[in-house]
Amino acid sequence: MPDSGRCPWSLSTPEYIRYHDEEWGRPQHDDRVLFEFLILEGAQAGLSWRTILEKRDGYRKAFADFDPVKVARFSDDKLEKLMQEPGIVRNRLKIWSARTNARAFLDVQREFGSFDAYLWGFVGGAPLVNTVRRHGDVPARTELSDRISKDLLKRGFKFVGSTIIYAYLQAIGVVNDHLVGCPQRGV
Repeated sequence: MPDSGRCPWSLSTPEYIRYHDEEWGRPQHDDRVLFEFLILEGAQAGLSWRTILEKRDGYRKAFADFDPVKVARFSDDKLEKLMQEPGIVRNRLKIWSARTNARAFLDVQREFGSFDAYLWGFVGGAPLVNTVRRHGDVPARTELSDRISKDLLKRGFKFVGSTIIYAYLQAIGVVNDHLVGCPQRGV
């Protein structure tokens, strides 16, 4: 596949290229999408992002199109039934954390008016644009992800360690780690 200067991690499949070109690193302000990526990044822990992208539609179906109000109301029985759902990663802790995180997400919305306002408040509302020249220079975590992770944990969120949160910040465009020369860097 010709790379056209894209970030090298995105070149393995057409789905990765589409994700890289259309979503990754673009500033996101829709609370539903912010919730979706929070759940998906937590589900990815210990797995490849490719696995999660391939199961994304299954997650949307299983988790009420990532409506945090609906997910917060999931019963214990509903969560147990999701353990049989082949369209998602069937890890009990990750599945149950979705309801926990939905409830904490709604608490943050009530306190700050939106999850968007809470999250983007950590960076003054503007993306942090890093100057990364090689894929190997992209950090796994930073002081920012440490701070946000610590605050989310304090608020009761699960699967929000600093490395997960850094990947989350990249995905939703709070941090722009497109390599210098990538055509998506300035989009």
